[in-house]
Amino acid sequence: MGKQNSKLKPEVLADLKEHTEFNEHELQEWYKGFLKDCPTGHLSVEEFKKIYSNFFPYGDASKFAEHVFRTFDANNDTTIDFREFICALSVTSRGKLEDKLKWAFSMYDLDGNGYISRSEMLEIVSAIYKMVGSVMKMPEDESTPEKRTDKIFRQMDVNADGKLSLDEFIQGAKSDPSIVRLLQCDPSGGAQFT
Repeated sequence: MGKQNSKLKPEVLADLKEHTEFNEHELQEWYKGFLKDCPTGHLSVEEFKKIYSNFFPYGDASKFAEHVFRTFDANNDTTIDFREFICALSVTSRGKLEDKLKWAFSMYDLDGNGYISRSEMLEIVSAIYKMVGSVMKMPEDESTPEKRTDKIFRQMDVNADGKLSLDEFIQGAKSDPSIVRLLQCDPSGGAQFT
């Protein structure tokens, strides 16, 4: 079996330059790194969880990594190819706040029905708590995943219907940076969403 070409084809490169915030050099470098880590050109959920766990050595990142993987896997074929990887990375690292929030919404909306239910929010928040382990001290009103989920819903569920629409999610996050902090598990109060 020959060595896989570590350069993107010109038509693929043109497509990715158009659909991401990365330039040609960055795309080629990311591609080389992707192939180094994934010689087959596809990343499985197990490989993804292994890589993700390196970033969270004090907690269990596997459940949260599964949710991130599902959101990266745009075509639902149970693997992430380079295009899916780099497009998601572009949104999460360089996208506008609204694009990042739409991406996050799709991760929280587990059943894809266009709303985030309380149980869906609790599922993701619980995964975040498992991931950060005991290294983060939470305020009392956020000391459990249930309390944090309740707090997010109190602040975002404007029409009190027990579910969050995309609009409620985006408007809530834009109007109160502390909500973004709640969504990403940052007790410092910073409003950066990455």
